[in-house]
Amino acid sequence: MNRRTLFAACLALPAAAARAHHGWSSFDLERPLFLEGRAAKVAWRNPHVELELEVSADPRLPADLATRTLPAQQASVDGAALLKAARLPTRRDRRWMVELAPLTRMQAWKVPEIRNGDTLGVLGFTFAGERGEAVLRAEYLWVAGGGVYGLRSGPA
Repeated sequence: MNRRTLFAACLALPAAAARAHHGWSSFDLERPLFLEGRAAKVAWRNPHVELELEVSADPRLPADLATRTLPAQQASVDGAALLKAARLPTRRDRRWMVELAPLTRMQAWKVPEIRNGDTLGVLGFTFAGERGEAVLRAEYLWVAGGGVYGLRSGPA
């Protein structure tokens, strides 16, 4: 590889990384979705923890979801309203890519490392109209054993 090609490739890396990591603006924050299932593939890394969640063929909202207690976060999040508005996705994908928080935030919440096969519940947001890939940006995470974590910011 010559010097010019290497230089051009290095210049392109930040743009590619920025395009691959998107913010909250592309997600429909008016439609919180609830998913529950088993972690099928976990990537415990930056820029944020990601996992593939294998959901049930017959998903259901937990009967107590709207009344669950949520932890306080540094960010202003109306968790109670999100729980009351939560719904199941209309699409029937069996696997969803779930974007959790950055590692530093996961550590601040003391989230135990998620492993393949762990049972999880996630409340979050997908793209407007549920278009595109089956991606959920997590707002709250429930792990087996009763732990619940807010992921928008650090604990209050």
